[in-house]
Amino acid sequence: MSNFIYFFKDGNKNLTNLLGGKGANLCEMKNLNLPIPNGFIVTTEACNQFLDNEDNFFEILKPQIKSALVNLEKITNKKFGGNNPLLVSVRSGAPVSMPGMMDTILNVGFNDDVLKKIITITKNQNFAYDLYFKFIQMFSEIVMNIPRKEFEKLDKKEFQNPSEKITAYKNLYKSLIKKEFPDNIEDQIFLAVKSIFNSWNNERAILYRDLNNIDSSMGTGVVIQEMVFGNYNNLSGTGVMFTRNPSTGENKIYGEYLLKAQGEDIVAGIRTPEDISHLEKDMPKIYKELITIGKNLEKHYKNMLDIEFTIENNKLYILQARVGKRTSEADLKINLELAEENLISKKEAILRIDVNSLYKIINGKFSTKALETANLIGTGLSGSNGVACGKIVLNSKNIPEEGDYILVREETSPEDIKGMYLAKGILTAKGGRTSHGAVVARGMGKCCVTGCDALTISEKEKTIKINNTILKEGDIISLDGHNGNIYLGTVDIEKKTLNEDFFKLMTWTEDFNNLKVRVNADTPEDAKTGCYFGAKGIGLCRTEHMFFKENRIWNIREMILARNEEERNFALEKLSITQSKDFYEIFKVMNGLPVNIRLLDPPLHEFLPKTLEEKVYLSNRMNITLLEIEKRIELLKEQNPMLGHRGCRLGVTFPEIYEMQIKSIGIALNLCKEKNIKASVEIMIPFVGFLEELQYIKSIITKTLKNHDYKIGTMIELPRACVLSDKIAKEVDFFSYGTNDLTQTTLGISRDDSAKFLHSYEEKFIYKNDPFKTIDKEGVGELLKTSINLGKRENPTIKLGICGEHGGDPESIDFFSTLNIEYVSCSPFKIPLALLASAQSEIKKNIKRI
Repeated sequence: MSNFIYFFKDGNKNLTNLLGGKGANLCEMKNLNLPIPNGFIVTTEACNQFLDNEDNFFEILKPQIKSALVNLEKITNKKFGGNNPLLVSVRSGAPVSMPGMMDTILNVGFNDDVLKKIITITKNQNFAYDLYFKFIQMFSEIVMNIPRKEFEKLDKKEFQNPSEKITAYKNLYKSLIKKEFPDNIEDQIFLAVKSIFNSWNNERAILYRDLNNIDSSMGTGVVIQEMVFGNYNNLSGTGVMFTRNPSTGENKIYGEYLLKAQGEDIVAGIRTPEDISHLEKDMPKIYKELITIGKNLEKHYKNMLDIEFTIENNKLYILQARVGKRTSEADLKINLELAEENLISKKEAILRIDVNSLYKIINGKFSTKALETANLIGTGLSGSNGVACGKIVLNSKNIPEEGDYILVREETSPEDIKGMYLAKGILTAKGGRTSHGAVVARGMGKCCVTGCDALTISEKEKTIKINNTILKEGDIISLDGHNGNIYLGTVDIEKKTLNEDFFKLMTWTEDFNNLKVRVNADTPEDAKTGCYFGAKGIGLCRTEHMFFKENRIWNIREMILARNEEERNFALEKLSITQSKDFYEIFKVMNGLPVNIRLLDPPLHEFLPKTLEEKVYLSNRMNITLLEIEKRIELLKEQNPMLGHRGCRLGVTFPEIYEMQIKSIGIALNLCKEKNIKASVEIMIPFVGFLEELQYIKSIITKTLKNHDYKIGTMIELPRACVLSDKIAKEVDFFSYGTNDLTQTTLGISRDDSAKFLHSYEEKFIYKNDPFKTIDKEGVGELLKTSINLGKRENPTIKLGICGEHGGDPESIDFFSTLNIEYVSCSPFKIPLALLASAQSEIKKNIKRI
């Protein structure tokens, strides 16, 4: 029979999958001879077998738990229900950290007889009853699903003595469960273990796993551990300490503690705790010991740690140590500094940083100018960095899927997880920087302000009051998670100036990055942003996007709706002026880096006038009747415009359009030559499916653009082009894979309309991911491989790139790095993600080779 029980001395940190993160770390710290209360772990394997076959399996598990409890009594020299009573905590411990998502029951092993013995031993009736109250309440809530508010109603009543309150608690339990509260200690422990197993599949745990892509098959371990009591006396307390600041990454101890309290008091945010620095004054010996343990553990784990501790009668105990949740900015700083301190390598630092966290770093702050006139109405604690503006919502279940909302709560709980995910920011009246709200918000990259003492909430009236300001649900407030400030109304947010750590990371990635990253840029402004983030050129300049601005859209509409060549040429002349100027400005910004210009590829429906007002304006502008405008729009209407008259097909039917664009490129190149500006241009022909299409457009380019150096290529976005890549490659200098349209044409789904059903496909595991977000390796990926192999075979010097938005997706980049691709191109703000993902892919490849 399998052994489902591990004592702390029997495990280590490498058994995380079997023992859970909490259990494995307790084992590791026990082996380091740290002051850890004794205990054992019921494995994740036991959890999974229980969930598969609850009743039959638990009968197999019971004898092993009983034996372990007897052994624990020997180790601790205490006995369940004995004269020196042993009490335990029963906690969940998944292989990955899921803060606040699962359950803990404290003081298990209590009954009326134990109460008397603890009073006799401690001579402290208040302490003993406090333990009993907490146990009944936590057991009832977590094991039997009795809402805490039912006990809170009783807490408001006055009792003659604490024993009457215990009786009231038990009567409440009996009235709701229809059974007596269990006095048998073995029954308490068995029921607690079952509830922890079941918590793996509670609603909030499932949602948390879905939001964070956590494997649901892991299960949770159950940690059964000797209780130590932070509420024992005035020389006792509990706290949470981070070895570095989880909000900023500063190499300075960060945390909070409460004297005369149990651990759940600080995590739940029921009392506002003291900053950890004050412990040096209250208990200097304990403070020094705690700091030493923290630094030694950080060196051992080579990471910033989150350490839970309890002090019982002036003796320090470490209850847990795990890699600490931190903001994206803090994570970046911590990993870079750990590498510079030689605790980890540069490669390890790069691999540790979550690519998607860079999105959270490239965010905003409140405008300095706006803050000068902003109405500050209150201040709380900085729970999680960032800024947010939105409408007040008091119930997490009422936050819509879209829009800007601020979740305002007395204190958050695990049931608020979905609302926290949907909200732009979180504000709580209670709790500190390590409360549930702050920890979960940091993991989500959400702005959070906690512990606002001046905040009161009336859910009945749907109002809140912050100091003297009364607001109703739906009113707008702004939160500054950097300093805890709360403002009335909307405060303007400005783009953040990225700090030295960010650019240091970008520099480090260059040492390991074989895949160049270019930017998709249609304007000089986009090009500047791309260069700012480290782009090595423009991989896609969509010329039709240059005309979306209000003052230009009418020229392209005139061109599209022209009745004949004369009208079309008149419109093209106006377009040429703006195009040549834009090309010149882009060349100037890129200063010799390659600029890949895609010839016009407008799905016509994107440009046609839609409102009556627009149509009337265009009829006056073109000096034709509104009826004629309507007729021409109708003639151009297509059932599926994304597969219609677009790309090179437009150039074949109306060659004067491409002639205008090529001339505009020539004018811009001439101007660059005059101004002594370096320019490197690649001209890309879109939507090629037939070799003859390519040859026809190529002849226009070579005839129109003379006396200049340039490269000609094609955008591969049709399956037919993939399988004919050997023939096409003979005619061009490069292929650029438009994976957005290649996905569309391969899978036969519209990228404009697929959002209506893709979610359902993902839920049913038909699609692992949205194929427009992450490349479909089995289908589109195989076409890419075919095209690359055929193209390289016939033209070994051909250059290959990716210009679809997949070029900014980490998982897709991981796939592209295995191909013979020279670069990926993506939108400006995805460049840092692409650079980091590419470096990580290369490092992982080298590790595999070793």
